[in-house]
Amino acid sequence: MSESQGSARPTTPPRERTTAIRQRLAELRGPTAVPRPLDARALAALAANPGCRRRALLDGAGVDKGALAEALGSPSAAFGQSQFAIARGNTFEARVKSDGGTELLRLLHEHTGGQAPEGAAVPDLAAAGPEGRAARTALALREATASGGWTLLDHPMLALEVAGSPAYLEPDAVVVAPDGRWTVVEIKSFPMIDAAADPSKVGAAARQAAVYVLALERVAGLVGGALAPADRVAHSVLLVCPKDFSNLPTASLVDVRKQLSVTRRQLARLTRIEEIADGLPPGATFDPERPCEELTGAVEAVPASYAPECLAACELAFHCRDRARAVDAVTALGRGLRAELGGLTSVGAVLDAARGHTGDASDPAVAALRRAAALRAEALAGAEVRGGVGATAGAGATGAVGATAGAGATAGVGARGGAVCR
Repeated sequence: MSESQGSARPTTPPRERTTAIRQRLAELRGPTAVPRPLDARALAALAANPGCRRRALLDGAGVDKGALAEALGSPSAAFGQSQFAIARGNTFEARVKSDGGTELLRLLHEHTGGQAPEGAAVPDLAAAGPEGRAARTALALREATASGGWTLLDHPMLALEVAGSPAYLEPDAVVVAPDGRWTVVEIKSFPMIDAAADPSKVGAAARQAAVYVLALERVAGLVGGALAPADRVAHSVLLVCPKDFSNLPTASLVDVRKQLSVTRRQLARLTRIEEIADGLPPGATFDPERPCEELTGAVEAVPASYAPECLAACELAFHCRDRARAVDAVTALGRGLRAELGGLTSVGAVLDAARGHTGDASDPAVAALRRAAALRAEALAGAEVRGGVGATAGAGATGAVGATAGAGATAGVGARGGAVCR
């Protein structure tokens, strides 16, 4: 008997579905591998490249990408802070939060105004596991909002769903003001010299803080109250840094509305992790203890979206770069150039289109390439006419250097691209 028109298809209960996803991710990670937590920096990098399904799956499964890169025979991209910088940052953070956060509250009041702080409650956020800590943080935020006073939450735990998998985030601090507004505090060890800091470092801190603001908005929606989540959570975060060359703290408000909008949009574009995992061959795993050939097949089964920016944010960047170069993918030259080339996805296709062998002349990208090739040929022809023998000799020398450089580059790519399994 056929189903009635109004009958609904049976669905898997949410709890069973969540358990199945976790089991599947544990299988991908390996039976003995400890899951790597997905932090705000990883989320910011993921939001900057939402088309990379490989990173979305590996981060969602908690795979150690550095160990995976070594097992694949490629070096792990080295980035991050030195141990000295981490120790210095921890010392500075402890100083900022000392005496119940008196200095931190003074800096916040200095930039936001309102009721002067005469002290703040610092609730205990200890609980079992990240889920317990996230629940305890939500309860503390509810109580602090209702109290009508200043409250400092030291290293709260926030939960955010990313591609169907929960991520637990730990900002440096969140301050609840007497008016019920929540402000994210980001403490960094790079200095503010004459009230200005390195723009690139401030930008990275803003992208990281935007992830915390997004997670706080989710908590605000669960807590409820008179204010809407977007009004309760401040969209300007307090960035605290050492002043000039001292260890004294100074601060600045950083508007993260742009970063918040980009992060929200990019994370919404991420494909759900279970959908990516369903496309893997049976028995696929990313356990670094497995043979290299097996790992290579599993990694290559998940599409990647490499760009040079990955070298500063992903441990698998060298592996993905070698693969992109091996297939002449234009993504290896940068996202900006890739966007300009439209449907031309390989270097060979670009060169053929420029020479007029392939491509639709009405395509703006093809037309621009052919125009550029014509201008180049015209410039070279004019140089030969004006330079005579000297230009010819120069062109020969240039050609020899170019050939040598090309051979070297090819050998270099082959040497790097030929990262073989151990």
